[in-house]
Amino acid sequence: MLYYENLSEELAENMRLEKTENSFVRLSCDEKNVIRRNPDKDKANIIRTAFIRDCDKIIHCPFYNRYADKTQVFSFYKNDDISRRALHVQLVSRIARTIGKALNLNLDLIEAIALGHDIGHTPFGHAGEKILDELYFAHAGRHFSHNIHSVRVLDSIFPYNISLQTLSGIAAHDGEIEKSEYRPSPLDDFTEFDRQIEGCYISKENVRKLVPSTLEGCVMRISDIIAYLGKDRQDAARAKIIGEDEFEKSAIGSTNAEFINNLIVNIVENSYGKPYIKMDETHFEALKKAKADNYRLIYNDERIKTAVNGTVKPMMEKLYDRLLDDLKSQNHDSPIFTHHIKYVNKAHYERTVPYEQTPPDQIVVDYIAGMTDDYFVDLYAHLFKDDELKINYIGYFR
Repeated sequence: MLYYENLSEELAENMRLEKTENSFVRLSCDEKNVIRRNPDKDKANIIRTAFIRDCDKIIHCPFYNRYADKTQVFSFYKNDDISRRALHVQLVSRIARTIGKALNLNLDLIEAIALGHDIGHTPFGHAGEKILDELYFAHAGRHFSHNIHSVRVLDSIFPYNISLQTLSGIAAHDGEIEKSEYRPSPLDDFTEFDRQIEGCYISKENVRKLVPSTLEGCVMRISDIIAYLGKDRQDAARAKIIGEDEFEKSAIGSTNAEFINNLIVNIVENSYGKPYIKMDETHFEALKKAKADNYRLIYNDERIKTAVNGTVKPMMEKLYDRLLDDLKSQNHDSPIFTHHIKYVNKAHYERTVPYEQTPPDQIVVDYIAGMTDDYFVDLYAHLFKDDELKINYIGYFR
């Protein structure tokens, strides 16, 4: 029997009354306070308000299409029923907007953060991210984090003049770090934000210290966890990694539908009219336990680790070295020039420094992080035609 919680009657009635009377506490991010690097551009109008403009820019970013073929968790499956990152982004947006609407927050800002939060993610999911981080640090002494790279995509590779509020939410969205309470830490300008972002390249610990600057960013951060917690279990079952019945039932249930409903209800119950986003202790402990179970039974599965370390890691290492050599030797026939630098420069955005003057290792990281899984595989086969390394995909009819 599925277990779905409901808001308390007292809060539900209070919410109905306040919405009818328009008397609820104003805690949402006010469009009038939008902060941009160039405040003279991208001014809001009656149709395209400040954060709608951010949404439009993100969804039309050349890298947005690539969500469709980037792994969420399971990289080695040709199976359209297993989630890709494009679906994850939609699920996060939907969950976050449901919470945001109940809490009278700015839904356009929530959507902008959700749409852009994983645009800097590598191929092959978090396994690909870990490998690229190791390579970047070994070559340049700098770290790679997908959320920080998402900011780079939307703020530097394509200088879109995205708002500070949206970029802060994207940078601080890390769904690997769960908390029972999220309080925003406001930012007044880009100076402190840029300092924080640079700090994340120097130390991975600084990524864990990032805090969203708005309540909308806080909502997006917890919604990221809610979106993958149960969905990854569904995908693991479809991939035959584990059966869904192997997970214990808890205070938030055991199925994806229960997780989503019960966590949303509890967050609204504990956050309505408050300057923070909160779960009660029972739900928070259940969420932590469910996440730990996912790691134990799914993410740390030896079959997944072996496949990644035996194929993706050595392939990415060779690809990194080859692309870096081509860049430094100015081999303009290399795909890093013809498929990446030329592609980025087609966007025709105003830059203070030409993209080609970016440090070589950063250009290589930009290129690899922007690849889809299939593009990575095809590029490797193109550059290393006689190489024995290849990914063996599991099909529908294994």
